[in-house]
Amino acid sequence: MALTNSARVLHGLSLKNACFQLGVIPNRTNSWWSNVEMGPPDPILGVTEAFKRDTNPKKINLGVGAYRDDKGKPFILPSVTEAKKKMAAANLDHEYAPIGGIGDFCTLAAKLAFGENSSVIKDKLNVTVQGISGTGSLRIGGAFLSKWFLPSKTVYLPSPSWGNHTPVFKHSGLDVKSYKYYDPSTCGFDAKGAMDDISKIPEGSIILLHACAHNPTGVDPKPEQWKELSNLIKRKNLFPFFDMAYQGFASGDVNRDAFALRQFVQDGERAGAFSLVCADDDEVKRVMSQIKILIRPMYSNPPINGARIVNTILSDAALSKQWLTDVKVMADRIISMRTKLRDNLAKEGSTNNWQHITDQIGMFCYTGLKPDQASTVIRNVERLTKEFSIYLTKDGRISMAGVTSGNVEYLAHAMHQVSK
Repeated sequence: MALTNSARVLHGLSLKNACFQLGVIPNRTNSWWSNVEMGPPDPILGVTEAFKRDTNPKKINLGVGAYRDDKGKPFILPSVTEAKKKMAAANLDHEYAPIGGIGDFCTLAAKLAFGENSSVIKDKLNVTVQGISGTGSLRIGGAFLSKWFLPSKTVYLPSPSWGNHTPVFKHSGLDVKSYKYYDPSTCGFDAKGAMDDISKIPEGSIILLHACAHNPTGVDPKPEQWKELSNLIKRKNLFPFFDMAYQGFASGDVNRDAFALRQFVQDGERAGAFSLVCADDDEVKRVMSQIKILIRPMYSNPPINGARIVNTILSDAALSKQWLTDVKVMADRIISMRTKLRDNLAKEGSTNNWQHITDQIGMFCYTGLKPDQASTVIRNVERLTKEFSIYLTKDGRISMAGVTSGNVEYLAHAMHQVSK
């Protein structure tokens, strides 16, 4: 038996029954769960835990996966603060959201992604549901494709891709393969490798694309390269599935960051994330009905508070304008830290080419610490942590959100010492 809600399940039960609920088996030496193995630590959360244990006052956490201000503190957007005030004044109820989420939130989210003037929006060809975060939205998409996408049950991910993509899609019942994306010799986009690999993907397969601020590399195709990719993917009859987690946060411009998605739609593609583009109104209704059936046993109803905040901001002209400013402030700080890091590496006397630090975009940066050998990257990362108390993932990825005007010189010095 499983303990789902201790207050409800244990109320009125005898101690003997309660022990069964908790996994304690009367008159048996072993637990029901004695066969459960210890799982490996999460590579990102493990970095943070090690950082917390370090007593060095100069320590830096570059494994953080959320935005931080220039003092290294979590940042609450002013527009969000104002939205919460409006919500409090409205005295809203706490009723469950519908299975598909708050309708206005879904409409506004789709407009933000596709653009208000998009034919998808004007002709109401999108099916959009509210998910539980980006991961939850990917999970919905994976489950829908696994059940209803008939041409293939294989999704191709860029190499590398966000670490959670593979388990999310495998858990959804899809097979996962990859295509070339990142070139370690240039710390940039492997355009030729990507085009060659994609050209060999079997027709009817699913291909995942990061719309902007590729995670973990920070490497994005240029607009002309996106157009080439769109033409090839359309010609190969592949199904593009966009993960767009950083719209506006990458460049500071929500329209610029949505270029890839909108280019594919313009080229006649069907895109998937938490939104699916359909052929007509009848298909919209049928697809929505099946997505709701998938969501119901998964988590039933999405939470309302976050969606209400988004809805309050995007439906209010003044708050929406403030939000766009807030997003640009965050993006500009990240961009400025990239420039400062590169400049300070030059001041340290580094003769390595660090151009990729400013060429890459978004919250994450592949440092390319001696990229000729993977073992060298790992060795340099270990030195950064052991000798300088700088914490990052073993592949050399750093979160630019952890870089501040107060630690960028120390970081540059450390990077120079391990890479010279």
